[in-house]
Amino acid sequence: MPAFTTNQWVILFLVLVLGWLLGLISRSGGAKWRRAYEAERDARVEEQHEHNAALAEAHERIAELERARPAAATAPLAASTATPETLDLTRDDLALIRGVGPAGERRLNAEGIYRYTDITRLSPAEEAALEERMGADAGYIEQERWREQAALLAEGKVEEHRAAFG
Repeated sequence: MPAFTTNQWVILFLVLVLGWLLGLISRSGGAKWRRAYEAERDARVEEQHEHNAALAEAHERIAELERARPAAATAPLAASTATPETLDLTRDDLALIRGVGPAGERRLNAEGIYRYTDITRLSPAEEAALEERMGADAGYIEQERWREQAALLAEGKVEEHRAAFG
């Protein structure tokens, strides 16, 4: 083990004393940061309490408005103009039409077209608008002869349709 000289011991002692003094000087800053943290935490807790109070007040107001709302008059379904004879909930298999397919049938259903007669009744303007909404080329419905196909299928002439368009 190397031996220390007197000068080395003095320097070591001075470095230790200097470090101790530096620690004492910088120690007061820790309390400042702790106070700032506690103040911010308290402000956040107060803000949370205010938010919860405002939320509870809003819920009370909603409940009050719902109690004050007049009861909605609901008409029974039987009183509607639809009768079992006029109400047709069946759908035709539009995928049988060449150029439609299962995906096209879903898109047609999304457009409100469920039956072969819906296709046969399309006006040229409605046809063009439908082609545009479905992303088809202009004239696609006419080119694939959807109306003619739909008319055959609506009449129940599946074999004739298959022979002509299959």
